[in-house]
Amino acid sequence: QVQLVESGGGLVQAGGSLRLSCTTSGSTSSINAMGWYRQAPGKQRDMVASINSVGTINYADSVKGRFTISRDNGKNTVFLQMTSLKPEDTAVYYCNVVRAFIPYWGKGTLVTVSS
Repeated sequence: QVQLVESGGGLVQAGGSLRLSCTTSGSTSSINAMGWYRQAPGKQRDMVASINSVGTINYADSVKGRFTISRDNGKNTVFLQMTSLKPEDTAVYYCNVVRAFIPYWGKGTLVTVSS
C-alpha cells in the first residue's frame, strides 16, 4: 500500500502561481510513475502531468509551458509548480502514484483560480 497526501492548494487570482506537493509513505519501492490529475466540477478526471522512474515527463496540452512537474526521488515526493494560472485551471488536483503497475490516489487538493 502507498499513502499519498497532497498539499498546496488554495485560492489564487488569475495569473498567479501555486505549488502543489504530494508526499508518499508506506511501500514506496518500485514506484513506476508519479503524477497529477485534476477534476473540475461536472467533468472527468484528466491527466495534468506525469513523470516516470527514468524521468520521462508528459504534460497535458492545456498546461504546457505553464506547469512544471518535478520529483524528489529520495523523499518519494512529487511537486507541481503552476504558473500563469487561469480560471479554467480550477479543479480538485489529485496525486497519482503507480507502484508495481497498481495506481494509488490521494484525496485531492482544491485549486480555485479567480478571474
